[in-house]
Amino acid sequence: MFTSRAVSLLPKLVARSAVNSRLIQTSASLQTNVAVVLSGCGVYDGTEVHESTAVLVSLSRAGADVSMFAPDKPQMHTVNHLKGEPSEAQRNVLEESARIARGNVEPLSNLKAAGFDAVIFPGGFGVAKNLSNFAVDGPSMKVDKDVERVLKEFHAAKKPIGLCCIAPVLAAKVFTGCEVTVGSDKEEGGKWPYCGAAAAVEAMNAKHVVKPVSESYVDTNNKIVTTPGFMCETAIHEVFDGIGTLVDEVLKLA
Repeated sequence: MFTSRAVSLLPKLVARSAVNSRLIQTSASLQTNVAVVLSGCGVYDGTEVHESTAVLVSLSRAGADVSMFAPDKPQMHTVNHLKGEPSEAQRNVLEESARIARGNVEPLSNLKAAGFDAVIFPGGFGVAKNLSNFAVDGPSMKVDKDVERVLKEFHAAKKPIGLCCIAPVLAAKVFTGCEVTVGSDKEEGGKWPYCGAAAAVEAMNAKHVVKPVSESYVDTNNKIVTTPGFMCETAIHEVFDGIGTLVDEVLKLA
């Protein structure tokens, strides 16, 4: 049986329980939902694996809730990463992305900005081959229809967009006048082997901003955050550091 003292405490306990419940609900509602868009698996024909890992680790450390997406379509081609040569194998972008996502990946057609606070695109040649045809047509490229739709949806909703490595060319093509970085516009003795991408950004009527690999750049007007990633030949921890700053900035904007 309840004592008279226990009965007298019941209203306080019920009130405290209600407060705790509201705090738990508020905490859950504050969790940032981030979509990560992959382009296959492997630097030469898909997502750069280390960059995707850096994105996922940084988001996990920040307590973000992550969902992964990729186009459900054939890759432009498949590369033998040991030899650096195209192979005859035919692979699907979504199926290959599942290698990184541990199977937990959805078709990009399912991604709607309304369900997320931010979107991040790791780099890799898959961006230039599967999410666009930049690898073939350069500044005259076309962006995958779902990729363009996703970018425009997040932009229209004023939700942040993060782009690593070569992925900033997607924003340069879709958003005239935006500001991005792909690192340096000079080779610097082989340190920046893909420096020509900076000129391509400018050719698409966007502004290129020179940044070191360990940093990111924020276009505050468009809520676009970019970092050089493996556009630079450098130690892997510096790439992770730069992507870490990108994730931090994206979450601040979200």
